Amino acid sequence: MATILSVSGSPSATSRTERLLRHLDHRLTAQGHKVTALDVRTLPADALLGADFRDPAIVEATALFERAEGVVIGTPVYKAAYSGLLKSLLDLLPQHALDGKIVLPLATGGTTAHVLAIDYALRPVLSSMGAVHILPGWFTLDKDITVDDDGTLSVAPDAAEGLVQVTDRFSAALGGRTTLLAAAG
Repeated sequence: MATILSVSGSPSATSRTERLLRHLDHRLTAQGHKVTALDVRTLPADALLGADFRDPAIVEATALFERAEGVVIGTPVYKAAYSGLLKSLLDLLPQHALDGKIVLPLATGGTTAHVLAIDYALRPVLSSMGAVHILPGWFTLDKDITVDDDGTLSVAPDAAEGLVQVTDRFSAALGGRTTLLAAAG
């Protein structure tokens, strides 16, 4: 199976975007993939904002991209674009960091007015970085993501069904099995 890098571009430690990604990571792992999570907010701010390509954490993040066969990029949408935090990381990666990679873009936001951010803001950047195949992304409304008191994530049925479909398409593109899992997984 494939090696996948799951990148959260959310600046928040209690991010719905990050929790949603970790939920999808479990599904991809169950399908036989090796998934590594990267929360951009954990990288040193000085290195990100100061464009310190030699910072050990940035070097390691770059290496994670190099090793991955597939990359899931998740971001909250702010003012009709992906997060500035994610942009800071993407700017530090080599120009062709996504060469030969299959990429699944995901976004979360408060209104359907932001749904086009994937195609008009994020997809062009990912394409310019050499992704061999960028799957159609998925936008999930914040209101469709609930975190229970015990930390369990719940996704509204329609949104959950769409997420399962895009995640399974991504897995299949990477050579993963998808038919063995129930849609709720």
